[in-house]
Amino acid sequence: MSANISGKVVVVTGASSGLGEATARHLAAQGARLVLAARRVDRLEALVAEITAAGGQAIAVRTDVTVKADADAMIAAAVQAFGRVDVLVNNAGYMAIAPMSARLTDEWDKMIDINIKGLLYGVAAALPVFEAQGSGQFINISSIAGRKVFSPGGTVYSGTKFAVHAISEGLRHEVGSKVRVTVISPGGVNTELKHGSSDADSLKALDAFYEIAIGPDAIARAVAYAVEQPADVDVSEIAVRPTAQDF
Repeated sequence: MSANISGKVVVVTGASSGLGEATARHLAAQGARLVLAARRVDRLEALVAEITAAGGQAIAVRTDVTVKADADAMIAAAVQAFGRVDVLVNNAGYMAIAPMSARLTDEWDKMIDINIKGLLYGVAAALPVFEAQGSGQFINISSIAGRKVFSPGGTVYSGTKFAVHAISEGLRHEVGSKVRVTVISPGGVNTELKHGSSDADSLKALDAFYEIAIGPDAIARAVAYAVEQPADVDVSEIAVRPTAQDF
């Protein structure tokens, strides 16, 4: 149990699996009060049941981060349930690896909608709450591919994650001294993210790459580290990758 996490209200998008699910479990064990957001409500409700059975506090909110009204409702539900929001973990993401020449524009659109617009809708929903409280923290999940272009195949995905870095740094500068902004950049982590592409050759290459993948708990611990810092300490960026990953 962490004194600097216990009691904090943390909203986690993409909480039905992977990094979001692991983060929810880890923060719940540290005493956080969780608002779990995703589209797969059955999985959210199972996670809520697990957390509450262990003595924690959590609620589930069906949320499609690409719909602004859903993002607004997610934050409103958190305030209604717990009276405030201390942290928003913008974790929902989508990765479709394929060559640009495949012209999978539907997948490009989906990455832009989830990875960029979904994050922005979360920021738009939570920022007024943070400003009214005089405190708050955004934790934006980017990628190592947001630091180095993952090419061939990951060009558009990298573009969306470079955008996460740019938006986060601009946001940090704009919000001033009361609201913290952290970017966490995972490398190869074993989650559903690797299954997003419809390109068979790219999926085969990803399977080989992800043989070195680490577990999502590694990212959950990084999130907790950023959250548990004192209010005057803003951990701006954390990169977490397998030791064997070469980029």
